[in-house]
Amino acid sequence: MPSEFRLPALGADMDEGTIVEWHVVPGSRVKRGDVVAIVETDKGAIDVEIFEDGVVHEIVVKPGTKVPVGTVLALLETEGSPPAPAPAGEGRGGGHTPVPAPAGEGAGGVREPSLASPPASSRVRISPAARKRARELGVEVESLQGSGPGGTVTLEDVGKAGQGGGMRAAIAAAMSRSKREIPHYYLSTAVDVTAAAEWLAAHNASVPVTERLLFAVLLVKALALTCREMPGFNGFHRDGRYEESPAVHVGVAVALRGGGLVAPALMDTADKPLALLMDEFRALVSRARAGRLRASELAAPTIILTSLGDATVDAVFPIIQPPQVAIVGAGAVGARPWVVDGQVVPRQVLTLSLGADHRVTDGRLGAQFLAKLAQRLVDPGSL
Repeated sequence: MPSEFRLPALGADMDEGTIVEWHVVPGSRVKRGDVVAIVETDKGAIDVEIFEDGVVHEIVVKPGTKVPVGTVLALLETEGSPPAPAPAGEGRGGGHTPVPAPAGEGAGGVREPSLASPPASSRVRISPAARKRARELGVEVESLQGSGPGGTVTLEDVGKAGQGGGMRAAIAAAMSRSKREIPHYYLSTAVDVTAAAEWLAAHNASVPVTERLLFAVLLVKALALTCREMPGFNGFHRDGRYEESPAVHVGVAVALRGGGLVAPALMDTADKPLALLMDEFRALVSRARAGRLRASELAAPTIILTSLGDATVDAVFPIIQPPQVAIVGAGAVGARPWVVDGQVVPRQVLTLSLGADHRVTDGRLGAQFLAKLAQRLVDPGSL
């Protein structure tokens, strides 16, 4: 039988998504990691990748259809699977009649999913600028009543809906669930990061502007190395048990211009040099704010770093994003009085915080974790 390609969950707060566009048609050959579709969620328009190599046998969900997580989107012929009959008058499992592909969708049929698709006449009329703004604000365009000519959704319509907090409502729901289900504990520590700040300043003075590093990248790398060194904080709590992740994919919280935030992952963070992490971090932030993240980047984080240093906040105590079991916060780096060799001197100090899951670790282990993370920042050469 063909392999089923299902709509993945792109975060704990995602229940459904709308297929915006397919990049493949029946007969297309794909390999693992290829972007095959764009799905619109509360987080914006997400590029969804395929998980296996093979040939697309059938597109099951047509563009414009909103479906829940887990819905079969397409069927894929993979290596070793027996050839499947070509889709014809009788659909798989339920006798649905294939729907002809719209112009420009390519050859082959597009079959109705288990949920009825909206008729073509119910498609929302919306300008490209308004759709882009809706993605930035996390507003579901299908729920809007357009005030423009012929019911067209305008920028003003999107702005008014955005004030209602589409993305913020989703974030609030996810965080409420997190606080209900996860027994959080919090720790914080102040760290003298003068050595790291001086190292960073010297590095940035010796390279072109385009190759300069942000302090946030030092934090990301230090966190990844700490996770690799100390288990219990890098993984997922699912089905009543903890699963340690063999890889470290640090999610970085990115504030969106229209409000709200997302936390896509920098993949295999511990294995990459700082210069490469900086390039990937810059690209990730740019794509997040443009609403063009990949599904794997949103689903992959094994732990999240949230930094409010640019807002001159001393400390932040964030909420865990399930099914993860830990999240690290970082405040601003700033000059503070510090005791060195019995003398009070000005030093560059950073407050680190940890929110962790009491089902997996406890305060003693959390303190050790923060201490190891602090030591990495005290010794920037270890990064």
